[in-house]
Amino acid sequence: QVQLVESGGGLVQAGGSLRLSCTASGTVFSIHDIAWYRQAPGKQRELVATITSGGRTDYADSVKGRFTIFRDNAENTAYLQMNSLKPEDTAVYYCAARRTGYARYDGWGQGTQVTVSS
Repeated sequence: QVQLVESGGGLVQAGGSLRLSCTASGTVFSIHDIAWYRQAPGKQRELVATITSGGRTDYADSVKGRFTIFRDNAENTAYLQMNSLKPEDTAVYYCAARRTGYARYDGWGQGTQVTVSS
């Protein structure tokens, strides 16, 4: 089973940037799709961005044009570059992994807090 560790969260002012990292172990990273989710207090978990093993990306409408997901298979790491941050981006961000071709994300990190002040 894949193990995932997120890092890079923190406190930033509105308009600022952060880069989150998701480092995997225990598996062949390159054959996994990776997703970033977030959950704000009192809200449902939201899918933010995905990247397939082949590099195809997709984004929630709320972050298109501001966030970029990418991966470095040599480093077993996926990233979420977040620019032009807004207070409504405040949440705990989680990365998740699934074997390509599988439906369910079954590997999850512990989450990293992102707080955007106005």
